[in-house]
Amino acid sequence: MEFLPISPESLDKAAGVLRSGGLVAFPTETVYGLGADAFNPQALAKVFEVKGRPRFDPLIIHIAALETLEKVASLSLLGGETRQKLFLLAENLWPGPLSFVLPKNEKIPGIATAGLATAAVRFPDHGSARSLISLSGGAVAAPSANPFGGLSPTRAEHVRDTLGEKVDIILDGGPARIGLESTVLDITSGNIRILRPGGTPKEAIEKLIGPVGEDYGDRGESDIASPGQLKSHYAPRIPLSVFSGEEIIRTPYEKGRVFLFFDGRTRDLWLQARGQTPSNALVKVLSESGDLIEAASRLFETLHELDIQATSSRIFAQFAPQEGLGAAINDRLKRASCKYK
Repeated sequence: MEFLPISPESLDKAAGVLRSGGLVAFPTETVYGLGADAFNPQALAKVFEVKGRPRFDPLIIHIAALETLEKVASLSLLGGETRQKLFLLAENLWPGPLSFVLPKNEKIPGIATAGLATAAVRFPDHGSARSLISLSGGAVAAPSANPFGGLSPTRAEHVRDTLGEKVDIILDGGPARIGLESTVLDITSGNIRILRPGGTPKEAIEKLIGPVGEDYGDRGESDIASPGQLKSHYAPRIPLSVFSGEEIIRTPYEKGRVFLFFDGRTRDLWLQARGQTPSNALVKVLSESGDLIEAASRLFETLHELDIQATSSRIFAQFAPQEGLGAAINDRLKRASCKYK
């Protein structure tokens, strides 16, 4: 494993590894991805093996140019109105944290899409990621670069500490800007729906094309249409429970409990209700001002920090407001807590 800072030389070297069938962990604006050549089934199989990812969970294909979309998706299978909405969304929200589920091009191996007739495609808003994709051949399949079901990595160090020598090259581009995975939007028919909330809020999508549905309830392995739909996912090693603001304010402090508040106001109300909390109590806040963008960018980063606390017995986390990026924050917290119920 090579741990390399982003540079023209390291990007060129990493692209060569991808072209030869190897694996490269690289930064995007959402989280770090574990990349493989999207057209190489042997390389794609390595992704599933290294992550311990079940084969029924499809990957997202990353591209670096709009003209590549036709190489990974069969747009001719879309209806005229649906195609118009796709191009309107792509024109306004790509590059960015939005993945489209589309009819797949036959050139994409079935292992990448878990045998589905559809493929999720994303155009990342990260210059180094796009350079790597372009240099490597134009399409890279890349789930988050972490063991399956665990916390998503927002720093190169997170990848090194969890996957290590299983990856050929880890490119260090600093902390991820958004810190949550992309929103996944099924646009295979007129019934457009969100399969996974993420870095693009539902409101931004509806502003362009009108109302869209939501279909990101818990799925079984035979019914997965998108990454991130399993009931238990994104979980730290320390058990996590999640509460509303009112509920967490009433939750008492006990030794070993860690508290993760959405905003400073709720933390202050919790402290007032406690009277005097031990000085060594571990308390974190995602955003003092309650800013959803800041909270989203800090979610996985903070959970990684808390996950290494040897004396902690459980994380008590607060839901965010169910609006904007709060929907994605709450989705991650809910799935993280399901492992321990």
